[in-house]
Amino acid sequence: MKTTIVSAALGALALGVVFAAPAEAADVSACLITKTDTNPFFVKMKEGATAKAAELGVELKSYAGKIDGDSESQVAAIETCIADGAKGILLTASDTKGIVPAVQKARDAGVLVIALDTPLEPADAADATFATDNLLAGKLIGQWAAATLGDKAKDAKVAFLDLTPSQPTVDVLRDQGFMIGFGIDPKDPNKIGDEDDARIVGHDVTNGNEEGGRTAMENLLQKDPSINVVHTINEPAAAGAYEALKAVGKEKDVLIVSVDGGCPGVKNVIDGVIGATSQQYPLLMASLGIEAIKKFADTGEKPKPTEGKDFFDTGVSLVTDKPAAGVESIDTKAGTEKCWG
Repeated sequence: MKTTIVSAALGALALGVVFAAPAEAADVSACLITKTDTNPFFVKMKEGATAKAAELGVELKSYAGKIDGDSESQVAAIETCIADGAKGILLTASDTKGIVPAVQKARDAGVLVIALDTPLEPADAADATFATDNLLAGKLIGQWAAATLGDKAKDAKVAFLDLTPSQPTVDVLRDQGFMIGFGIDPKDPNKIGDEDDARIVGHDVTNGNEEGGRTAMENLLQKDPSINVVHTINEPAAAGAYEALKAVGKEKDVLIVSVDGGCPGVKNVIDGVIGATSQQYPLLMASLGIEAIKKFADTGEKPKPTEGKDFFDTGVSLVTDKPAAGVESIDTKAGTEKCWG
């Protein structure tokens, strides 16, 4: 994509720019580029980055796509950050493959690029990744669902409420992790939708929001009204799925599991909307990312991954009030103490 600096800057203004620290007080500038600025997960990520930037005297500019999947706006934001002389970019990519050329352009310009939450494809297209172990997050809710159903798991009817058609890595990892945990052969672990297990009713996309979750659930119920397990990419999608089930009187017959650990999601676990959710920690991801950019600016040192992994693991905990044998979890009281949003 050929974009002039002027048009990129204008596009960035349309997205909204937030300064986390006074420019005159900062020697180091950084950018945070999220998928949206409305999802509570990214709101909390922005809070974490903003607070840490103010603490360290880093000038922070924040950008977001219009919706989850809006990669074009993210590319424009990267170009603006390069032109502004940013030392580092924190990025949650909507299109984990398509954005790689823009990321490479930033790295070629000497900008440190850290993927947050969502690894790029390939992962080493970024200088580092700070993220939840999303495969583990999926495995935990899959194991919990299988253990909760017991013998009924072998005859389950499972619906998958995924993210976007481009299948970003975070979507694939959670989806495939759930299958592994539940006892479904995922076939190609890098692809959604090639499985042949008869328990899978189907997949639909939600764009990670409540309206999308409701529509996707309605679509899959039309395909098979006997669905009794629903895996959702995140808690807003889970809330939408529940509303669709409630509308047809099936909300008590279906086990919903999810990933996020936001305060509204934990409350939904308390209320029985969601059976269990894997909690992740976006504020920590973002604050560590700002620290890494400041260190890179000061010393030239790049962050290192967690030992034995190709990313820096920021942790995950299964939250449920109905613990299952053999699956480590915390209750909603502990989940509430750690939640966000």
